[in-house]
Amino acid sequence: MPRLTAANERRARDTVGLYPKARSALIPLLHLCQEQDGHLTPEALEHVADLLDLTPAEVIGTASFYDMLFTEPVGKYLVSVCTNIACLLGGGYELLEHAEERLGVTTGQTSADGSFTLEEVECIAYCDKAPCLAVNWRFFGPLTNNGFDQLIEDLEADRLAADVPAHGTLCRVRREGGLRVTPAQIDKERQAMDAAIAERKAVADQVKARADEAKAKDEETAAQDKAAEDKAAEDKAAEDKAAQDRDKVQQAKEAAADQGQAAQPEETGPQPDQAAEGEQATAQVEAASEGAAEAEKNAEGKGRA
Repeated sequence: MPRLTAANERRARDTVGLYPKARSALIPLLHLCQEQDGHLTPEALEHVADLLDLTPAEVIGTASFYDMLFTEPVGKYLVSVCTNIACLLGGGYELLEHAEERLGVTTGQTSADGSFTLEEVECIAYCDKAPCLAVNWRFFGPLTNNGFDQLIEDLEADRLAADVPAHGTLCRVRREGGLRVTPAQIDKERQAMDAAIAERKAVADQVKARADEAKAKDEETAAQDKAAEDKAAEDKAAEDKAAQDRDKVQQAKEAAADQGQAAQPEETGPQPDQAAEGEQATAQVEAASEGAAEAEKNAEGKGRA
């Protein structure tokens, strides 16, 4: 099998010139090879590798990855019947079975005369015309069995040559332009883009810093408010305790006075039991007084704090 013809090699070199880097033209050149031979021959793949200064392995790796590129011969017309959900519900599998019967092949095979290769495919984005199919990536649908038969007859008679070229011709419009800027201009625009990205990041960082600062201030204010509330609660508790202690002192004094009046003897001097009760009452009054004084002192200290 030949490498690229002289005319196609010129097209290939013109295509490479449209890109800032030669390897960017790899897929367009593979389509060019497929347009020439109907599939990608080993010789053509090696020629592409030479044109792009790549290894044959790199070229074959790309060629074998994409399902629109074929490294084995296919028919003049690649018939791709969709069986995805919309077409399935519309009779896609029935259409595929009819196509196998009409062409005398099963899915993945090529007719004996080399005219048709049949394949089953996923969605081809023609869902509103289900069931549908593509012939060399030109779309037809919705199709009945009779409609399919008519399509095959038209293709065999070359009545659709203006719309459906032979397999491999992805686009018949020749590119005459591409990236018309110098590498220096590309570098300048990339630097400007990097600067714009950096500027946006700096602005975002500033916004975040301000938000973090405001959050920290809010948290500090909340902590101060909480501390003030806690201190007020403590002061209130201390005041309540002091008031309770004063009440106890007063109650103790009154109890002592009552006991003193009840303990006045007719004879001179207190009796032993009465003397003990008086001493006990006095001790209680003194203890209550000391507690009240201590509570007041603590409350004043916290107030000053």
